[in-house]
Amino acid sequence: MENKGKYYITTAIAYTSGKPHIGNSYEIVLADSIARFKRKEGYDVFFQTGTDEHGQKIELKAAEAGITPKEFVDDVAGTIKGLWDLMDTSYDKFIRTTDDYHEKQVQKIFKKLYDKGDIYKGAYEGLYCTPCESFWTESQLKDGKCPDCGRDVKPAKEEAYFFKMSKYADRLIEHINTHPEFIQPVSRKNEMMNNFLLPGLQDLCVSRTSFKWGIPVDFDDRHVVYVWLDALTNYITGIGYDADGNHDAMYGKNWPADLHLIGKDIIRFHTIYWPIFLMALDEPLPKQVFGHPWLLQGDGKMSKSKGNVIYADDLVEFFGVDAVRYFVLHEMPFENDGTISWELLVERINSDLANTLGNLVNRTISMSNKYFDGVVSNKGVAEAVDEDLKAVATGTLDKVLSKMETLHVADALTEIFALFKRCNKYIDETEPWVLAKDEAKADRLATVLYNLTEGIIIGASLLESFLPTTAKKIAQQLNTELRDFDKLKEFGLYPDGNKVTDAPEILFARLKEDEVIEKATAMFAERAAAVAPAEEAEENCGNSVIDIEPKEEILYDDFGKMQFQVGEIIACEEVKKSKKLLCSQVRIGSSVKQIVSGIKQHYSAEEMVGKKVMVLVNLKPATLAGIVSEGMILCAEDAEGNLALMVPEKEMPAGAEIC
Repeated sequence: MENKGKYYITTAIAYTSGKPHIGNSYEIVLADSIARFKRKEGYDVFFQTGTDEHGQKIELKAAEAGITPKEFVDDVAGTIKGLWDLMDTSYDKFIRTTDDYHEKQVQKIFKKLYDKGDIYKGAYEGLYCTPCESFWTESQLKDGKCPDCGRDVKPAKEEAYFFKMSKYADRLIEHINTHPEFIQPVSRKNEMMNNFLLPGLQDLCVSRTSFKWGIPVDFDDRHVVYVWLDALTNYITGIGYDADGNHDAMYGKNWPADLHLIGKDIIRFHTIYWPIFLMALDEPLPKQVFGHPWLLQGDGKMSKSKGNVIYADDLVEFFGVDAVRYFVLHEMPFENDGTISWELLVERINSDLANTLGNLVNRTISMSNKYFDGVVSNKGVAEAVDEDLKAVATGTLDKVLSKMETLHVADALTEIFALFKRCNKYIDETEPWVLAKDEAKADRLATVLYNLTEGIIIGASLLESFLPTTAKKIAQQLNTELRDFDKLKEFGLYPDGNKVTDAPEILFARLKEDEVIEKATAMFAERAAAVAPAEEAEENCGNSVIDIEPKEEILYDDFGKMQFQVGEIIACEEVKKSKKLLCSQVRIGSSVKQIVSGIKQHYSAEEMVGKKVMVLVNLKPATLAGIVSEGMILCAEDAEGNLALMVPEKEMPAGAEIC
């Protein structure tokens, strides 16, 4: 394979406040699949990940645990690294922001920017939220609480150093406009430009004095470097950047990064703060920042008190590493959030992995053993039906390359499985069991099995970047090697006369949904019972408040596009064959809308009739369980998953606007 040069890919570094859930683990698997694919393309890949280990939140958690912050982060960093290893990720460097080299370079970077005049001393005054480590103005609060987490804030004033963001804003705007590939997807770019850059940047606080667990500012030891200047610089310190200019050869080779892969919630820090820091350091900007969507739990909010937070090692115990890798990679859209649930996992594993792939490999090997003692021979007895199989097999590489070039990883996997589906169709078309009944067609039967074997190994070679262990198992059972990409446009490279294994292994066993759900429910119940009272109180605050994961900020104009009105439910019935859905006829003014809601477990159809509820009226219609739904009835949900309809406090007519 031709050497195509370097490719430097990074993930966001995981914050060591606790064990990351499956949504966090998705990112490392996604990055790993891209890194492996780039290696197969011929790139010299350097793949870096790691942990972010400073901050007030960690200082407080360590104090609660009765250990030092370093002991606390050592334990959590070990857990995170163990999860990344469990998921079979091929990172080249695992950096920790407590590494000596990183800490020294951060101090030198801070001093360099201070000496340049880009950092100055001032004071931060406002309303402070300790869990979020954020200052807010009165106007930014939501019902007097922190707009991010809903907790109490306290007045605080703190001496701090600030970075002059506005000095570089115009230069960054120009870079974004002239480099359309810099921020992906495009929706993230538009958000950064319209919501942050074009309205004008405020100077950024880059030091703190209210806690000590951070990298000290070496010329002013009352201050520690604030999280983003510390954490973001890992992308250069990890490959040998030196603020004095004595860079390691690895830095000269790999920087600028080809891809920063991060969650969409931290896109602002990576596309505004980070490039501006680099401009101030006179260093090149990364080539691309991709803000991937979130993986959300489909059957309710993840909550420690409910014990239902899904971790990667939970799923591996149930399904195996490659099944979990396949699910998170295949089920995540390019731009929108994906959904994970136990039901979806079982369905996808059974349909795609056990049936489409596993059954294909097993049938092909079993037929080779049954009819030819495992010997696979190309007898050259071709028929017209063979040509389409060959065309699909040799054409899949280009389709996958095209999808991966734009980071449409789920679509790339779909193309690979289209090849496996074509192989299954080929079995139905050629009917090997019928050919086997006629000795005169023995050579045709041999050719059919050869073509199947060849199609499978081409698909397995493409699958290796995504499901590495499974791909290797397939090659071992076919008694051959996985191929480089430059060998995937030829059909017929499988060694003529080769012998497959005489005992094919089941790659993915079919699962029973009810058994998996029962086992998962028991696991969650046991975990919920083990939650310490203090931890439960912290999360639920005595059930008086609930903290949920904050979504991205929206503009007032975005809110203005949503039309909320009071609706009166005039009829309601259960949706057949659904455990969750009710179908309501809702009068809104002089019109009636049909709305399907997942509230059957909380309200009967009878008790819904006559209620006045809050309705999102202008939601695009969608089909649920075969029924068109023309809006959304709004509910509140507590920590136990109980729902309550949002109803007007006073009597209001149907159709009254909610504003």
